[in-house]
Order: sequence, then C-alpha cells, then structure tokens
Amino acid sequence: MKKKEIPGVKEIARRANVAIATVDRVIHNRTGVSAKTREKINQIIAELNYQPNLLARRLASNKILSIAVLIPSVTEETDFWEAPLQGVRQAEAEIRQYGINVDLYFFNLSDPRTFVEQANRIVDASVDGLVLAPSFVDEAREFTDACQKANIPFVFIDSTIPNQRSLSYIGPPLFQSGYLAGKLCTYRLQEHSKLLVVNIATSLDSFTYQQIEEGFRAYFTDHKLTYPILKANIQQTDYPSIALHLQDLFTAHEAIDAVFVSNSRVFSVARFLESADLLKRPLLIGYDFVNENIRFLASGIIDFLICHQPKEQGYRSIMALYQHLILSASVAKEHYMPIDIVTQENQAFYRN
Repeated sequence: MKKKEIPGVKEIARRANVAIATVDRVIHNRTGVSAKTREKINQIIAELNYQPNLLARRLASNKILSIAVLIPSVTEETDFWEAPLQGVRQAEAEIRQYGINVDLYFFNLSDPRTFVEQANRIVDASVDGLVLAPSFVDEAREFTDACQKANIPFVFIDSTIPNQRSLSYIGPPLFQSGYLAGKLCTYRLQEHSKLLVVNIATSLDSFTYQQIEEGFRAYFTDHKLTYPILKANIQQTDYPSIALHLQDLFTAHEAIDAVFVSNSRVFSVARFLESADLLKRPLLIGYDFVNENIRFLASGIIDFLICHQPKEQGYRSIMALYQHLILSASVAKEHYMPIDIVTQENQAFYRN
C-alpha cells in the first residue's frame, strides 16, 4: 500500500525540487541532507507557515516534558510578578496538549536562601527546561552552571546575567530603558537642579541595576548635561527604613528636582513624597504598572512609569522553550520587550 503523504509535504518537496523523503528528514531533524538543501527546505517551510502534526507525534512518544519556572513570589510589598505569572499560565494552557507540564517554583526576594532551596528542588526534579528570574546573581550563576552541565536549556526573564549561555533572554533592553528615564527627567530640571537615583532591593549586585543606571547616566553624558546625580542604595525594603533614608537625603540636599527609582518599588518613594514637608515636589519616575504605582500615578505623585509588558515576558519565555524542545526551532538569543511610557493621562487604557 502506498504510504499516505502528509498534507503540505508534497508542496514543500515540489518547491524545493527534492524527494518527499528528503523533506521528511528535515522536518524530523534527521541526517542525510546537505546543509544547503536543509536551509532551502526550512526557508520554504517558513514561507508556507507549515506545521507538522506535532500533537500526534508527541502523543505517540508517550513522554511528558517538564518545564520549571523559578520566579519571585507575589508579596504585599509588590505584585509585579503577578503579570509574568499570568503569561506563563496562558502559555501553559496552549501547550499542555503536547505533553508538556509547567511546574512553578517561587522564592522570596528578601531571602536568597529561598532561591537556593527552590533551585535544588528543580535540580532534583530533572526538568527538561527552565525559566528563571536571576534576582540573586551569585546564586543564579551557580544554578545555571549546574543546568549547563546537565544540558538543561534555560531562559532568563526580566533580567539577565552575562556569559551564562542562556537559550534566550526575554525582558527589557536595560541600558536603553535607563537612558529613556534620563531623558524624561529633563522635563522638570532647572539650572541648579539635582537628580536622585534610588535603588531599592535586598540584593543590588545584579546586572539589571548596573545597566539601568549606566543608561541613565549616559543620557546626561551624551547631551553634555552636568547636573549633580545623587544615589541612594536602600537594601532594607520596608517602608519605615525607606522613608528614613529619603528624609536624610532631602534634608541634606536642596533642589532635588527629579527622582528616578530603578524598579517597581517607586510607590514607596511616592508614599514618602506624598507625606513629606517639601517646598516643591520633585518629578518622579519609576517602573511597572503594579497596583500601588497605578494609585500614585493617578494622583499625580508619580509622573512617569516605564513598563516592559511583563505578562508577555512570561508568555514568551515558555513559548521559547516550546520552540526549542518541541519544534527543534532556533530561538532568538535576546527578545527585547517594548519600552512603554505610562502617564496619568493614558494609564486608564494601558494593559500589562
């Protein structure tokens, strides 16, 4: 009996001027096809948007693939990670039919030991792929080194660590994001103004804060603007500690006319500015469309929020592993998210 041809394969073979068996070898990533012919066939597959019957193939294999997601837990201090989690769950619902399980692991942003505990659980679980928020650099580097030795592909989400051979980084272009914040600050600056950069996090040694601040300062260097730039690193993230630190700064320095907060905790600075007895409220810029930030944006205390579509980050991180594990397709080494500017005027229409 003549073997039934897979719909679409015959047309690919006709366009490539090769045998159907050759197309089949390329689709199933088998040997015996020259690099030139393979490239030609893959180009035609992309042009036709051809998808083989992945569901039937996966079900026939009876193998369940496991993807682990290691991200910070949502807390009372900040609900930023709720949006990426929604994206992860959306992607999981779409690919579950292909025999893929997505297992969630959460760590406390205030305690690196919780990161290590969850990382060890993932190693013991022998997963097939990993989505990782590398909030604690040293611990994350040790973890990803172990993943590389075990041939576990991993995707960085929202922040990255250089030279770690990740499958992909999905998140903001950090330097450019900070650069934009610098430009936004100039709307309020006068001749004798000072600027304040505020970093609020338990761990401040990440590549993220370094790149954002470098971008911020580069804007002023590139435009030959010589405003003094003050800096506050606040590692105790409870509000009383933040308020005390800010009070000392504003008492010691007059003419702080713009404040840039390098993460989603800008609402803590907004809370301070709302209650502080200052002659003039400075312009305030920070990150992320989280509930507390939205409240202060609506009231005018926060002037600009820079956002990077965190729900889409979560979705794309899972789909990158799906492309790699199921489709055997190439994945972009970096997938930078758009840089959105949200203000009091447009916040009612913005969606993460």
